[in-house]
Amino acid sequence: MVIAVSQLLAGQSPKMSRSEYIARYSNLAIKEMAISGIPASITLAQACLESGNGNSYLAREGNNHFGIKCHGWKGETIRHTDDAPNECFRKYDHVEESFRDHSDFLRYWDRYAFLFDLEPNDYKGWCYGLKKAGYATAPNYAELLISIIEEHRLYQYDTVSLLPPSPAEAEVSVRIHPTKGSPLYRVSLYREVYSRNKVAYIIATEYDTFKSLAKEYDLFRFELYRFNDLDRRAKITPGMVIYLEKKRKESARHLDRHVVEEDETLWDISQRYGVRLKFLRKYNNLAPGTEPLPGSIINLRKRIR
Repeated sequence: MVIAVSQLLAGQSPKMSRSEYIARYSNLAIKEMAISGIPASITLAQACLESGNGNSYLAREGNNHFGIKCHGWKGETIRHTDDAPNECFRKYDHVEESFRDHSDFLRYWDRYAFLFDLEPNDYKGWCYGLKKAGYATAPNYAELLISIIEEHRLYQYDTVSLLPPSPAEAEVSVRIHPTKGSPLYRVSLYREVYSRNKVAYIIATEYDTFKSLAKEYDLFRFELYRFNDLDRRAKITPGMVIYLEKKRKESARHLDRHVVEEDETLWDISQRYGVRLKFLRKYNNLAPGTEPLPGSIINLRKRIR
């Protein structure tokens, strides 16, 4: 490669070509595919486009290859003008952290969940799905990604055969049928009982109260409050998930994280995944009374890759 004299005089590194970028990070994209289920072609195409093949200011100065903004980020940040002047972006110590964050945003943000129902080799479906979900504002965003994938044959990297279940599959609740002698057997004869994260629960009706449920399930009211991380002032509303057993310390497998939505509380997340509130606070260094910001990523397990 012939390096321009002006670059040498200015002390700048030569710009990376798209082919060089793909060669450098293809193995990392394949690794992320095996963990997250996101096609490597999609990760590479987005990285090429969002980072200018690794030459953008955010990529060079912040190891941010996907243009991910702060969204409640507690680490180092970097400022850059994008949709608005001087916006806040995440800054990473290593490129690998940027690729991992990208995987987490797509896998654990509800707006992208439908993408994981597509076939892993359906790169066009993924590209149009990303645009539909609002990943970027450019009207031709899907076409730009498809062009990169086809020009550089990025679909050749979508070779991972063993993928994790989709987020919807990993989170699915099942109706349970307790056996005779089980504390839940009698009630299951006339009310549907479900299990989430191996914890039994019911869906409350407009007629339910903590007093009536305690009597129905032969429990103390304080147990129901404790099982659901609620205090004695709480009221039951129709459609509310009520756990009949103690929630677990961690979420189910393949549900490592969650991206916080607008107006969503840590208690909402605790109930959704069947994880005790105190452990969510511990895993995310959140003091009692504090709430995560929308767009921030919440750890649902103690040990995350």
